[in-house]
Amino acid sequence: MISRLAAGFWVRAYLARLGQAGIPAYVAAHGDETAGAVIVKLATLDGRARALERSYDLMADARAWVVLAEGPEAEVDAVLARARARDPDLWVIEIEDRAGRHLLGEEGLSE
Repeated sequence: MISRLAAGFWVRAYLARLGQAGIPAYVAAHGDETAGAVIVKLATLDGRARALERSYDLMADARAWVVLAEGPEAEVDAVLARARARDPDLWVIEIEDRAGRHLLGEEGLSE
């Protein structure tokens, strides 16, 4: 059995790491503390955004962050609203960073 971090614990750790890096972020939607999925919305403050979600890559036998939606921020927000309507346990973390930093590829945050 593969053990996973509780979603709420992961979110708090991720927000702390972003804060240490000086990257503004907040919880836009609070999901289930234990098993809720997490979507990270990255707003670059120019009217555009990207939403990232965890996916399982069968070929690499690993989990990876993939783009769920990208484009005008209003369109990305609409995708996230539909996702939350389907899954109320879903977490949405919003990052506001002109440089597009999200730290998801760094060791300790990807798994």
